[in-house]
Amino acid sequence: MQQDQSDITLITATAPVATTTHGGRAKCLQRLVRLEMPVPKTVALSFDAVHRIAQGDMPDMAELLAPFGPAPLVCVRPSSEDPDWGGPGAVLNIGMNDAQYVEMSDRIGQDAAAAIYKRFVQSYAIHVARLDPDEFEHVVEDGAEGLSQVLSAYEDETEEEFPQDPAVQLAEVLRSMARAWEGTTARLLRQAKGAPAEAGLGLVVQEMALGLGRGECGSGVIQLVDSTTGAPRIIGRYLRQSQGRDALERREEALFLERDDRGPSLEDLAPDAFAALKRMTALMRERLREEMQAEFTIENGVVHILDGVRVTRNARAGVRIAVQLAEDGIITREEALLRVEPRALNELLHRQVDPTAERDVLASGIAASPGAASGRIMFSAAEAQASAARGEPCVLVRRETSPEDIRGMHAAVAVLTERGGMTSHAAVIGRGMGLPCVVGVSDFKFQLRGKTLVAPDGRELRQGDIVTVDGTNGQVLAGEPAMIEAAEDDALLTLMTWADDVRDIGVRANADTPADAQTARNFKAQGIGLCRTEHMFFEADRLTVMREMIFADTSPDRAAALERLLPMQRADFIELFRIMQGQPVCIRLFDPPLHEFLPSDRAGHRELAEALDLPLSDVTRRVEALGEYNPMLGMRGVRLGITVPEIYDMQARAIFEATIAASREGAPVVPEIMIPLVSAKREVEIVKTRVDAVAAAVRNETGQDFTYRLGVMVETPRAALRAAEIAPHTAFLSFGTNDLTQMTYGLSRDDAGRFMSTYVQQGVFAEDPFHTLDQDGVGELLQIAAERGRAARSDVVLSICGEHGGNPESIAFCRAAGFDYVSCSPFRVPVARLAAAQLAVRDKIG
Repeated sequence: MQQDQSDITLITATAPVATTTHGGRAKCLQRLVRLEMPVPKTVALSFDAVHRIAQGDMPDMAELLAPFGPAPLVCVRPSSEDPDWGGPGAVLNIGMNDAQYVEMSDRIGQDAAAAIYKRFVQSYAIHVARLDPDEFEHVVEDGAEGLSQVLSAYEDETEEEFPQDPAVQLAEVLRSMARAWEGTTARLLRQAKGAPAEAGLGLVVQEMALGLGRGECGSGVIQLVDSTTGAPRIIGRYLRQSQGRDALERREEALFLERDDRGPSLEDLAPDAFAALKRMTALMRERLREEMQAEFTIENGVVHILDGVRVTRNARAGVRIAVQLAEDGIITREEALLRVEPRALNELLHRQVDPTAERDVLASGIAASPGAASGRIMFSAAEAQASAARGEPCVLVRRETSPEDIRGMHAAVAVLTERGGMTSHAAVIGRGMGLPCVVGVSDFKFQLRGKTLVAPDGRELRQGDIVTVDGTNGQVLAGEPAMIEAAEDDALLTLMTWADDVRDIGVRANADTPADAQTARNFKAQGIGLCRTEHMFFEADRLTVMREMIFADTSPDRAAALERLLPMQRADFIELFRIMQGQPVCIRLFDPPLHEFLPSDRAGHRELAEALDLPLSDVTRRVEALGEYNPMLGMRGVRLGITVPEIYDMQARAIFEATIAASREGAPVVPEIMIPLVSAKREVEIVKTRVDAVAAAVRNETGQDFTYRLGVMVETPRAALRAAEIAPHTAFLSFGTNDLTQMTYGLSRDDAGRFMSTYVQQGVFAEDPFHTLDQDGVGELLQIAAERGRAARSDVVLSICGEHGGNPESIAFCRAAGFDYVSCSPFRVPVARLAAAQLAVRDKIG
């Protein structure tokens, strides 16, 4: 074989083998050869060679088999660029034929030789000749009799004798594996795993190291860490008189590797072989700079290393492995940061369904907030609160949630809605609370009056039935599958400390309540980037006062009602400021339309009339008068602040009085006040004048000085385009990409989930723009606003506070555009911190 022929080459220390041309397995085997490990002779076939084989262009089989001698016995394994992309199964013992069987019977015993031959015939029949595996179920005998039955079954089905020429056998195996890789099913499967459609496959042809015969023979696998926890521990099994990965498939018969009280071990049986395995696996870890699983064979007491693959791991183990490799000096801290996928941190921070648990899937929707929880179905906020009071976990089920469902969401362990998308109310609040949430579950028939859900398969669920909401995968499961608890361990804390040392963009949290703020603080957020004050008004005692204000006819009457809310709002802000300990807190002034605070049904109108001592007709008329055809584009945000200025006056006073109170007890507080839904410079001027006046009044009344920053939330396309006019009047521009995306697309973020998957599948949008920032359209508006805003005021602070703020791709965009910080839900803060650190590291290393 030509040493310089790169398409088909014997693997040596200097052979032209690369992961990108021959696959990861071939390259790993070359590295093991360079470490002088006992790797059986191996030939690598490149992606190009395998592609030609799939097209029918076969290599010279005599030349390919030449390195293996006159009576070759080999196996073929797949070698894709990324082992996670899969590939056809390995085929062992190619070259077994009647002559080999006779020779091997004399050398290693007839039973062992028959077992090897029989295994190859069955594998060849199923994977190459494509026979039904059931045809061999009747074969139960071992030894020569079992072999004879398998050969007869093959000949009966194919109407030809089993091929005896090793070259013919190998050619058919190679052709079968190559064509399987290029088939439609395999292509779709690997694309689902993130592989390019045209990803190549390499193959390795390796001399068999027999695990059957006389003396101590067998096979197994070994690794030095636990795949679940990442903790150092010798894991694996060894099975005597076996081949391949039999030890894992027949665990009940297999031996432990290390001495173990539960049963016999390889260390007891063959201490020298065990010590050699442990030494070689440790060397692989050190020199390949990765935790590796080694596949090995012991042949008459001699160890052979057949393969090395990266240890499979969950997110928790992945973090610990990366940190431990860095602490042992095997990789750098920067490389450890790059080895952890930011989104994988969701698995650590939230409870998850055990991957080994059975899933009885009732329906699927949009995975809006990660984590999983089980509870009894409840169809209203009040029922959820009652269930929580009884100590029974519950799942809140709604067509879609609104601010008045907040109390029910706090009481529930998970939320399920018929409508909505990634930025719907349920999704945003669920992520902020760390509450598992699946939205847009249109597969279910929601019959809220009858308090039932009907699954696509006809199963009917009633109030009180137990379901599990898996917000990580977007599934609703029947019953209570086993769970894996969240695990924020020392390794994660270490990794995040390294991340903070290198990242160069700030990360804040969106937090509406003291509990949210405490979570943000725990996750090391650098302040609050968005506090939505309207959620503070939905508590029962506040809601009544809010409704009184709405029904007031004059400014003094409105102010009088709001005066009762002032101490409550002030107390909220004092607690937020105390928790954040001097870090910035950006408070968005009141945003939603007033109709959200009013009941929508007749019974609610009657209750409100009683509470306010008004005629029912007056209440009904007022509710109807506040109704809007399109409330999200109506009188809300700054428009409400200008037409009903008493609300913003009260909030500004509460913020300033809380600032003084909190500053007495700890670090000085510099609050940031954000005006929502701005689209014109004059809006900012009007609100700024009133806020400044309130600040002056509070200073005069208290004799205390304080500072604050006032900015705007850029969530209309016009605000982005007119940033040059707005920026001189503001300290910051914070982009609310949820609404900005909605207005740019003319697309309801609550309803888009109904058809978004179809749009993505048909290529209308590359991704759901409410999930992943649209960098072309919405992103261009961000860039225009950033450039024009900075040109008009060089020190204006730029940030993003929409849900895109926790998305790694969006963080990359914001960092490139010169933004100062991103803000996201508290539970996404670690994801954002790691993603930002990885961007800085990649820039540093080029």
